[in-house]
Amino acid sequence: MTPVLVLLISAALNSASSSENSTGKNFILAFPENIAYYFPGSTTNKIQITALLNGTKVSVTSQVVNCTKDLSAGDTEELRYDSKVELNKSEISQNILKITSNENLSVHAISLKHTSMQTALIIPEDKLGTKYFIPPIPTIQGTTDQVNEAVTERQSFKIIIINAGQTNTVTVGGKLSKTMKLQPYEVGQMYMNDSYRTVSAEYPMAVGFGHSCAIRHNCTCGLLYTMLPPAQEEKLKFYIPPALAEDAQAETFVLLADGESTKVEKYNPDKPMVEYAGSAILYRPGLLLSLIPEQDFAACFLINTVDGAKIFATIVVNEDHTDGVRIGTSPLTGPAWTPLEKNYVSVKVLLETNKNVIWHTSSKMAVYFVGSKDGTPFGNPAPVISKFPDFRGCTVTPEVVHIGPADGWRESLQYCKDQQLELISFPDAADHQKQIYEKINQIRDDSLKRVWIGMRRSSLTGEWYWLNKQPVSKTDWANGEPGSAQDGQCAIMRADGSEDFGWSDEECCSDARPVCLGPPTLFPTG
Repeated sequence: MTPVLVLLISAALNSASSSENSTGKNFILAFPENIAYYFPGSTTNKIQITALLNGTKVSVTSQVVNCTKDLSAGDTEELRYDSKVELNKSEISQNILKITSNENLSVHAISLKHTSMQTALIIPEDKLGTKYFIPPIPTIQGTTDQVNEAVTERQSFKIIIINAGQTNTVTVGGKLSKTMKLQPYEVGQMYMNDSYRTVSAEYPMAVGFGHSCAIRHNCTCGLLYTMLPPAQEEKLKFYIPPALAEDAQAETFVLLADGESTKVEKYNPDKPMVEYAGSAILYRPGLLLSLIPEQDFAACFLINTVDGAKIFATIVVNEDHTDGVRIGTSPLTGPAWTPLEKNYVSVKVLLETNKNVIWHTSSKMAVYFVGSKDGTPFGNPAPVISKFPDFRGCTVTPEVVHIGPADGWRESLQYCKDQQLELISFPDAADHQKQIYEKINQIRDDSLKRVWIGMRRSSLTGEWYWLNKQPVSKTDWANGEPGSAQDGQCAIMRADGSEDFGWSDEECCSDARPVCLGPPTLFPTG
């Protein structure tokens, strides 16, 4: 029996890390204590929830307030909370927000008190890790050089461990070691020093790292906070866009951790790439930002703006693919690309609309959400909607390419229908042809020589037509093809691994394997 080859171009929603995307159905988060005692105003804590599909039903529960929302694809709901949802100084707390949904969401968190503002990308529960590397504590004059727990600005950095839905024993290890037991959906807090290297547990958790009010500039202090990525122990490449260090190059450092040791590297604009087996966190006064490794580059990102703040997208992409970047439905206008290393370039783009979908037609890239409010920087890796490029837009559910068993053209047509797919038609888009050819090359084996496509001659006129009833405009006939009506009535495509996927006509009763296609679901980009 001829084997069946299947390529499901879809997000792996059960991944143990955030390497696929940052969307999911279940999220947990806690707002860190945001202190600036000398400013008497109240704290505003916000979450931005964006639905990917129609018919999305969301529930948000906490100790303070519960609510439900019905959302359609592309809708963003912003929920606001006061300081009652913040963590206090207790080692163990139940002050946690749980977000559940019947469809995938993107969740972004914002903590604001006057100019003390930080943001965080929230990773869904099914992508959390059981091990995290603790970065080195940055040197901050007035905070880390004279630690005093009785003074807000001089308190130690701390980690915040947000436990998921199982009783968990968490170990913070290194030269020193401490263990805490957390019940489902409890939060543990612990002051840090450089003796600690890792956070590990039996079950998944989220881990935050930062300071409630670290000194920034002009003797002011503000919240400094980032969510740590789950531990990855292979060597990774982190490209550092100059825009992340803008106006603070001399005070910008990269905090490196691999679980065994830590290292602090000064930002070097002449070498804007770090290769390291572990995590990399960028620090500049007022900002901690997890850098995106090359292996986690993706194809579609979402950035929602924040009231009263300037918001930018900082984009990293291969220099050969800059023309494929889109914001909404439009390409970038006159971007000033800055060279990085290894053929990568970056650009900083001011965002002016409330919702910005940043996607690529054919390649992967990195996108950071960065901004400033009253001179205070904030930012995080932009939420990833999809890892999979598509020339048509941002894919929520990427297209499915399925190569079935060898049979005649009519039988192959029925086979695809039985799979709830269609025999492939790509009538007028050279980009689609190229995309399909690349996907076939990913899954082909030596037995794959020729495949049926959804084109045949009209028995009445002899003209070629597509099964999806679109006009035949862009074709890819091989040299000398097609022949006359006596040569063949159905269209077949070469698929033997050569660069030439030329089409030819063929008798419909011949045996070949069908290329069945399921269309993608696209996220609204307008």
